[in-house]
Amino acid sequence: MSAAPITSTDWPPYLDKATLDRMLRQWLAEDIGPGDVTTEATVPPDQQARGLFLAKANGVVAGLQVAARVFQLVDPDVRVCWQQADGSRVTAGTLFGTVEGRARSLLMAERLALNLLQRMSGIATATRRLVERVRPYGTKVLDTRKTAPGLRLLDKWAVRLGGGTNHRLGLYDMILIKDNHIVAAGGIREAIEAARRYREQHRLDIPIEIEAQSLEDVDAILATGGVDWILLDNFARRLPDGTLDVEPLREAVRRIGGRFHTEASGNITLETAEAIAATGVEAISCGALTHSVQALDLSLELSLQAAL
Repeated sequence: MSAAPITSTDWPPYLDKATLDRMLRQWLAEDIGPGDVTTEATVPPDQQARGLFLAKANGVVAGLQVAARVFQLVDPDVRVCWQQADGSRVTAGTLFGTVEGRARSLLMAERLALNLLQRMSGIATATRRLVERVRPYGTKVLDTRKTAPGLRLLDKWAVRLGGGTNHRLGLYDMILIKDNHIVAAGGIREAIEAARRYREQHRLDIPIEIEAQSLEDVDAILATGGVDWILLDNFARRLPDGTLDVEPLREAVRRIGGRFHTEASGNITLETAEAIAATGVEAISCGALTHSVQALDLSLELSLQAAL
């Protein structure tokens, strides 16, 4: 007897279902092209099959709703039943879902569904590990724009399912003044004042964040004011002996004193995250969550059923 379907209500506000369908149809067309010649040549059109989704490693499953939609777009008669929810922890050997329908349909949808499941689950797993490492300090784990082109919305959804916090989606929903912007603007004060004028002139309800690379930069930002976040980039540094020096970060957080939100970036790993969080910084951002993702090992094993 199959388990009742489990669904997640954590649908991200930045991805509507029409956009998801458009993306999936494009990727299905890329894979299937004019037709799956191997399946058409070897599998009878009325052959029915059942597939078992199995975890082959410990981790967090993510992308279940996305994978189910892949099968439905290939064949609306395919039935997908999840036995875990998006964002659930699984161990190697866990059966986390089943799929039933025409064997041809399952085979055509299999690769895209698994590719997305494995990538999203890998991101969610890495995020969950980092979130748990800094949980005692109440530190948020933020994602970045270091995502695979075309996959940003799914990458960020996976971070969300792993317990992380989505930061800016793109260049349009936050003013983030980095070091090169500061150089081009003529300095920290000039960059902040220009950003504030732009936000006011265009009546934008978006935050302003600025990067600091030294305690002198922090002092200049504090003297100017007018921002919402300060990005403390590489304030935690590796010393020649391999140890991590977090004192500059701790001092920066002390000087800011809660007047602005604080984000630390650079040298964020599972090994360093706790020491960085212990400085009192509000959030840490980690590009490796999405740019260096290790896919979670998942499989779909098919067996034949009697034709209906």
